[in-house]
Amino acid sequence: MYQSPITPSAKIVIIGRSKDTANYEHALHIMGAEYRTTMDLGCLEDFQGLLLPGGGDITPAFFGQKNQGSENIDTELDIIQLQALEFFSKRKRPVFGICKGMQIINVHFGGTITQHITESDRHAWENGDKLHPTDIRPDTFLDRLYGRNPLTNSAHHQAIDRLGKGLTVVQTADDGIIEAVCHNSLPIFGVQWHPERLFPAFTCHMPPAPAPADGRLLFSYFLSLV
Repeated sequence: MYQSPITPSAKIVIIGRSKDTANYEHALHIMGAEYRTTMDLGCLEDFQGLLLPGGGDITPAFFGQKNQGSENIDTELDIIQLQALEFFSKRKRPVFGICKGMQIINVHFGGTITQHITESDRHAWENGDKLHPTDIRPDTFLDRLYGRNPLTNSAHHQAIDRLGKGLTVVQTADDGIIEAVCHNSLPIFGVQWHPERLFPAFTCHMPPAPAPADGRLLFSYFLSLV
């Protein structure tokens, strides 16, 4: 059952370009959080939590590879997001990564990315999100929020390959694609799916059964860490 966040006045920074972040802003607004979307690293001290949104693909050089299928690359944004993540991780402040944001977390901690997954037909955007079953590891924060086998959404053609240092996989798709990770000692976690598009306002057009995971639960968890 959905519960409202513990800290509705939390101040969250979204590192991204405002033209691409409307859904994330809307989700935080619904949850009652203060937020700002910016590319300005000089304001980070003013915020208690960091949201790394979805977007294009990460510059492959940042995980030691040449371009082998990466698209919609924004190297300036990658650099700023990685620097913001470094700022928040050093201060042990909460970080929530969504889709590309989860991959940024993995790369920051030394992991790599598969630049085009063979399973992309089941995960890539095609006139809407793809819905698929997932498996959540027992006794994890996601297990407490959603149970073991929630239905989630996908809109990606890349995925985590080698896992970054200090990270643990907590959710996979039914085909083995990594769907969520968390850090072993820091309040940092990410999901490959899009909870900001699984709010009631966005899911009313979906068939009534089976119902996808309620994205508000994950945003509420993030805000409770702040």
